[in-house]
Amino acid sequence: MRKTSLTVLVLALGVFGIITTEMGMVGVLPQVSAELGVTPSTAGWLVGVFALVIAVSGPFTTLLASGIDRKKVLAAAIAVFAVSNAVYALTTQYEVMLAFRVIPALFHPVFFAVALATAARLVPAKDATRATTTVFAGVTVGFAFGVPLTSYLAEHLSLSSAFWFGALVNLIAFLGILRFVPSMPAGQGGRTSYGAQLSVLKRPRMWLTIVSVVLVFAAMFSVYGYFAEYLGQVTHMGGTWVSAMLMAFGIVMILGNFAFGSLLRRSVIRTVVAYPVLCLLVYVLLYAVGPLFAPMVPAVLVWGAVHSGGLIVSQSWLGRDASDAPEFGNSLFISFSNLGITVGTAVGGWVLAEHGARQLPWAGAGFAIAALLVMGLRLRLERGGERSATKAGRPERADSADAADSADAGGAGGAGGAGATGISHPNGSAPVSQNG
Repeated sequence: MRKTSLTVLVLALGVFGIITTEMGMVGVLPQVSAELGVTPSTAGWLVGVFALVIAVSGPFTTLLASGIDRKKVLAAAIAVFAVSNAVYALTTQYEVMLAFRVIPALFHPVFFAVALATAARLVPAKDATRATTTVFAGVTVGFAFGVPLTSYLAEHLSLSSAFWFGALVNLIAFLGILRFVPSMPAGQGGRTSYGAQLSVLKRPRMWLTIVSVVLVFAAMFSVYGYFAEYLGQVTHMGGTWVSAMLMAFGIVMILGNFAFGSLLRRSVIRTVVAYPVLCLLVYVLLYAVGPLFAPMVPAVLVWGAVHSGGLIVSQSWLGRDASDAPEFGNSLFISFSNLGITVGTAVGGWVLAEHGARQLPWAGAGFAIAALLVMGLRLRLERGGERSATKAGRPERADSADAADSADAGGAGGAGGAGATGISHPNGSAPVSQNG
């Protein structure tokens, strides 16, 4: 069990390194622009292209990697990130840096999808949510510490030192994967064919789930994407205060991540449906106290706690509909969550330009309401299908809303227990041995 815990922590470290690589670039764009001699808007493509490649390629690259030993996939993906950071540190050519933003972006969804599925396979089904929540903690820790530290190193030491930091983190994760992650051949527990994996897209409710994930992330990032602008222009916080609030936001996200993981273990459906409601309430709060400095400080902490839940809640929600193709389902989550980020930041940017920062919370509130409506339609479709199956004399699906929630609450084993994360053990197999 101790080795399993170390393995899950290594996977979380890999996620931390990837998030630091992906989002750390945001904080060093001014230095990149100056050192490479390009305009700020041109430098911004280093961020935009990365997200676009993830959104477009995610399901396909993960599908192609599904026939390879998971340990080899994880090691290769994190090695690409380590090498890419080293290239960033050494190159003086914008075109080279841009090319090495495209290459790791192809491996980003592969690592996430396989890491989440691997974490769930390594533990008993009843502990799957806890394992994937730990892996997701790498995201929140990356936002809380990896991104600010990258920015600090670029500002106070050098741009290359910031990238060498990213290379070091990913190298350590690479060595950890080689040491602690067991060999997991694709055929272990029964390999799911390409056709079977793609068949999850034939389910109407899957597309409603995907739309709700896009809307949830749009709700999150239509406001969070302009965090500094809102606090600066509406609350009139100075740069030091904004930085402190950003750090506090990230730290609270770590706690919120585990809190939502605990709620998901009790009931996936209730937690998922409650999430957009919580977002709506938070945005009403932000609008109400926006101009007030003192109340805004605790409001930001509440915002951070709720914001963190969007990651694990959305992954669990989408994963329930792809429990028979967990890695492909996780790749869909990565791709469409990035699409949601793109949509949200675009709409938030429009609101900022046309109506001012004061109105930003309403953009998030609108997306949250839309997400709640789509979730309601999705659940209605599922329950309608169950009633039809019952009338026709066919057994209900084992992953029905009621069955899944009962399994979650009771901590049942098998696919039901793993349903809290949407990641089931293939063919109900036992956790993978750590001795291999």
